[in-house]
Amino acid sequence: MTQIPLLVSRSLSNFLDGLIVAIPRLLSGLVFLALAYLTVRVALAVVRGSIERVYVGDRELVGDLIVTLVSVFLWFGVALTFLKVVGMGDIAASLGTAVGFIALGVSYALSEMIEDTVAGVYLLRDPDFNPGYRVETKGVTGTVAAIELRKTRIDTDAGDRVVVANREIEPRWTYDTSAPADEGAGDQSGVDTANT
Repeated sequence: MTQIPLLVSRSLSNFLDGLIVAIPRLLSGLVFLALAYLTVRVALAVVRGSIERVYVGDRELVGDLIVTLVSVFLWFGVALTFLKVVGMGDIAASLGTAVGFIALGVSYALSEMIEDTVAGVYLLRDPDFNPGYRVETKGVTGTVAAIELRKTRIDTDAGDRVVVANREIEPRWTYDTSAPADEGAGDQSGVDTANT
């Protein structure tokens, strides 16, 4: 019976010793999180301001994608560093490695979606491929109605709206020169230019 109070006393003592060691690490971690939060917010504001000057109007979607990717990388770095600050460096290293393998698997599984998105960024940045331009691609001839990150919508003369994956458009498309001058893209009508 006398062993129970001794066991409780020893457990309480070990708990308090562990708490005394953990409190400075937790305080350091909280200070780090506060500073990291401010730093990430300022960095994202600078990135967003820079991106908004480059990607305006219809191309804001590309800017939003870039800001989101930068944000994910920054916050992931903050999380790993926080674990290191509070004394969980081994967990941070394991987590970083595991996330790398998961990202590799996800990128392989979503390779066509990533290819569409990359092609969409190129199409959105291309000054020769805009909504209102008449183009021919993948056997479809019509007016570009909308360019999105993964798909482009083309209105045909028959009144149909055809949705084509950007990875299929970006490698090869041409201006439709059979359109009357007022239907084309201003000075681009009558010019047969291929995107290479």
